[in-house]
Amino acid sequence: MTTPTKITRIEAQKVFVPFHRAAEWGAGTRPGTTRLIVQVHTADGTVGVGETICLWEFVEPVMARTIIPLMLHEDACDIERLCKKVEGAGYYHHQRALVAALCGVEMALWDIVGKQAGMPLSKLWGGGYRNQIPLVGYVQAKQPEQAAEAAARFVADGYQTIKVKIGMSPESDLAIVSATRAAINSGIKLRADVNGAWTIGTAKRMLRKLEVFDLEYVEQPLQMDDLRGHAELRRQFSTPIALDESAYTMQDVLNIIRTEAADVLLLDPHQAGGLSRCRKAAAVAEAAGIPVTLHSGAELGFSTATYLHLAATLPNLMLALDTQYSNQADDIVTEPHVCEHGMMRVPAGAGLGVQLHEEKLARYKAEAICDPYLDPSKPDWFPAKPQY
Repeated sequence: MTTPTKITRIEAQKVFVPFHRAAEWGAGTRPGTTRLIVQVHTADGTVGVGETICLWEFVEPVMARTIIPLMLHEDACDIERLCKKVEGAGYYHHQRALVAALCGVEMALWDIVGKQAGMPLSKLWGGGYRNQIPLVGYVQAKQPEQAAEAAARFVADGYQTIKVKIGMSPESDLAIVSATRAAINSGIKLRADVNGAWTIGTAKRMLRKLEVFDLEYVEQPLQMDDLRGHAELRRQFSTPIALDESAYTMQDVLNIIRTEAADVLLLDPHQAGGLSRCRKAAAVAEAAGIPVTLHSGAELGFSTATYLHLAATLPNLMLALDTQYSNQADDIVTEPHVCEHGMMRVPAGAGLGVQLHEEKLARYKAEAICDPYLDPSKPDWFPAKPQY
């Protein structure tokens, strides 16, 4: 007898959706978001859809040559076992080469489980802790005046938290934060992301200068492996330290806690290897009394739905979510998410609660990853970590 949830086919397609305005940050200029859309079919006709980040050339080969062959003909509901099975194919030594591709399939499996149960994931995971999720107004501009103008527009639209990108030059870091803070009222939270561009000496100088702006946190001031340096910054300065690139896997999170290297963690299911691992990492942080939020790699509709379900169910996910959704020119779901006054509602439908727009999936099909890093206008430039 055929198991109704037996996996019969897995499809993966790359898409590129442009931004309204190119994102500018310390590693280049990005014109849009490249994502991998995964469809998992089961014997009873259920189709689960997942999405993952696709900024590196290794994501698709891992999907095609390892994950799909290992998961075909398995039960889609055996999520924990299937993920461990794939990891056992050599990736316990190289988790970061696996996690993005694995997340795309694992998300689709959870979509199937929710559809089979007739429940949204937030209910399936124990019920909504919160139903409306606050988002950041995500500012990515290299000029202080542009950053200030964008922040003011977000605040006028009701956003209560603004995020700016710094880490581009010693001259612009302070200017961007200063101009942005001046453009918004003191009750609006402001966070700044360095993307690991500072040396420890620069970090000490900059954090001292930035204290006057009462930042919610400074994200990833040092290189991702420098937990000792981040712990030193925490001891010396009052501005909270948030870690993102340092906190991809569950093991990363545990090491951060052991070394007391962060006040806040930015988790990401695409960098962790799936929704289950992201939830586990959040639970580890909760046990240590550390709040978490989610990192944004410019999620389309399926990953955005996933973020909303995660935010609805994790008690310590008490900070506004990073998102670039407002800057994306389109989506591949039939009913795009709506942001009102800086908030999004958790989808109410079964599984992820969003449906694939087949015509837009075809319209935005991509053959190559579009300018994920570097800057085409400056062919001889490349970022170094740390930069200064």
